[in-house]
Amino acid sequence: MSERDDFGSFLVGFLVGGLTGAIVALLFAPQSGEETRALIKDKTIELRDKAAESAEEALARAEAAAKEARARADELAKELKERGRGVVEAVKKSGKKDAEAPAG
Repeated sequence: MSERDDFGSFLVGFLVGGLTGAIVALLFAPQSGEETRALIKDKTIELRDKAAESAEEALARAEAAAKEARARADELAKELKERGRGVVEAVKKSGKKDAEAPAG
């Protein structure tokens, strides 16, 4: 859970930093309004693409983590089931021994 929070914070910081840098660069650049608008449009598209790529990567990581967790849970369930069978067998054997033992 902490890794997801760290990644989310990183992503928000990355986007805010990128937007801030782009805005400052545009405001101090000696260009006409039309050129500035075109540059803003290009930067917006670029940032949108980067955000989509980051979101896809995050989703892929989350899916991989979920798959790994599912596999581990299945493995643990199988192990627990096997241990349970062992305990049941041990109890059955112990019960048979007690039932067959002469009363004292």
